[in-house]
Amino acid sequence: MAIFAPGGRGGKPTLQNGTKWGIGMKSSFVFLLLMSGVVVNIEPTPEALLYPYGLDKGDSKNPKLDDGTSKRVVLSVPFSFYGKEYETLYVNNNGVISFDTPVKQYTPDPFPLADGRPFVAPYWGDVDNVLGGEIFYRQTTDPALLKLITQHINQYFPSIPFTATWAFVATWDHVAYYDSRSNKGNTFQAALTTNTKTSFVILNYKDIQWTTGVASGGDPKTGLGGTPAHAGFNSGDETNYYNIPGSRTDAIINITTTSNVNVPGRWVFQVNELELIGVPTEVPHAAADKRCWL
Repeated sequence: MAIFAPGGRGGKPTLQNGTKWGIGMKSSFVFLLLMSGVVVNIEPTPEALLYPYGLDKGDSKNPKLDDGTSKRVVLSVPFSFYGKEYETLYVNNNGVISFDTPVKQYTPDPFPLADGRPFVAPYWGDVDNVLGGEIFYRQTTDPALLKLITQHINQYFPSIPFTATWAFVATWDHVAYYDSRSNKGNTFQAALTTNTKTSFVILNYKDIQWTTGVASGGDPKTGLGGTPAHAGFNSGDETNYYNIPGSRTDAIINITTTSNVNVPGRWVFQVNELELIGVPTEVPHAAADKRCWL
């Protein structure tokens, strides 16, 4: 069996016979580790963090409109959200999936909301897709996607029997902020899934470069400052809600590094009833240089 030794200045390990470790040997090395009983933890790349999306996946696309929304989406399967079943939703440009009524508000409020609007907020901020980016969405019963989502939910919630039978995936792809004077864009995603009884929300954050539009007090060149974006969900009953740590603070820009399921950039919640697991107790640190550029 091959023996690995520390490498030289390049930091790559070397086989005992002198062969340099390289990318082409990665799969063989992983196989050897598995055969020897070593557990290998390979974190997903940012690309793998997102579920497949785009027009080639059958997605619809939101109009290019500041503070715009999708058309009213009639769900093929009711989605249970804290004791209520919803049959319609809207994908709102400003980073919100709302039930029954659209949301055009661009400066976020903390949860719970006084007006009782039920919605999921993957990244509630002042998006302007006229200046850049696209917003995609679809509901699906694609077996391959449902199998993958089922695997993820079973991994994160092993005590809850679950097999996904339906999903709704909305993706904000490199979207700009209002009155932007930069090329910054945010890419994030929300997936709603159910087996008709138990419901989950999966929030994925691939790349977050700005927190605030200019109308919310942000800097036009950096997209930082003012009242930053908010992430979480609001059931509408003033009891069941969650604010992801860092929301409405400068630290929300680091949401790609935080998680409640030990996968950086992913937050998962059971939402037919409140179930929070592994929630961090500390707010992530804000970016050191708030004047950063792309």
